[in-house]
Amino acid sequence: MNPGPTKWPKYNQVVWEPQKPDEPRRPAEIFHHRANIKYSPKKLWYIASWIRGMSIDEAIKQLSFHPQVGSHTVKEILLEAQDLAVKNHGVEYKSNLWIAESLAGRSSYIKGLRRHGRARYGMVEYKYCHYMVKLQEGSPPEHYYPPPPNHWQMMEEYLANWRRRTVLNGLKS
Repeated sequence: MNPGPTKWPKYNQVVWEPQKPDEPRRPAEIFHHRANIKYSPKKLWYIASWIRGMSIDEAIKQLSFHPQVGSHTVKEILLEAQDLAVKNHGVEYKSNLWIAESLAGRSSYIKGLRRHGRARYGMVEYKYCHYMVKLQEGSPPEHYYPPPPNHWQMMEEYLANWRRRTVLNGLKS
């Protein structure tokens, strides 16, 4: 079986240089993962991108009512990361965290055979994936994903692209 992500847990061991007295306090960052989850990485990717940028309490509340099986796994991982943040990383309030990064990655695919009628066989894949999460102390940003442009902004960008164009090997003025 695949051992899982090797670099992700090492981010917890990064030692930052001491801060200057006039600098704002650096928020705590907690990196947590679970390897070799028996679930499709494509399905888990949707859940991972859905909760990105939410506060930890809001993400756990939303995942409790989500119908997919993978959402319960992600909820367990978030609760584990929340406990680790309080116990090992010096976070004072466990609800003062937000999901800065939430990633799903591919792990092992085990191939097998499935019997069909008339002495025929079909290939079947048993898919495994990794889930990695980064929690950050503080309140979440208002817009994690940038809001879509309105029609005036799209028109200005369209006109700017037309005005920026040049003719190759043409006369320069």
